[in-house]
Amino acid sequence: MRRIDREVTQQSRIDAIIEACDCARLGFCDDNGVYIVPLNFAYLREGGTPVFYFHCAKEGRKLDALAKNANVGFELDTNHAVHSGKDGCDFSFRYQSVIGTGCAALVDDVQEKKEALRRIVWHYSGREAWEFTDAQASSVAVIKLTVSEMACKEHQ
Repeated sequence: MRRIDREVTQQSRIDAIIEACDCARLGFCDDNGVYIVPLNFAYLREGGTPVFYFHCAKEGRKLDALAKNANVGFELDTNHAVHSGKDGCDFSFRYQSVIGTGCAALVDDVQEKKEALRRIVWHYSGREAWEFTDAQASSVAVIKLTVSEMACKEHQ
């Protein structure tokens, strides 16, 4: 990381920044190049390993790309604001961001899909008591991203 002074290393702070985000972008690579898509998400830790869940349609370019290459990149950002100045070089931008890479896979287990969907809806609603039927869970695809590398920065 070039700007070490902006690096966030405290895990609880990184987790809080991720939880404050409302969109995650996943980057796939296919025969046509890089494909980046914004998605709703849930975030958790499994045995200390960061994990994201995303829901999406059961077909499309991202799933085609995922079938060929499970290695993905991701990005989240929040808390944006422009700090203006007298001169152009005095301008600055406040932000918090998280980037990383990992291995993504489709979730086949219906119970895991239902739990992932509960967590996704909880992330956006703050309410945990969501229930999904097997049919509802089966009507969507759920992608699980197990993070291998992650970096976090913030500029206030």
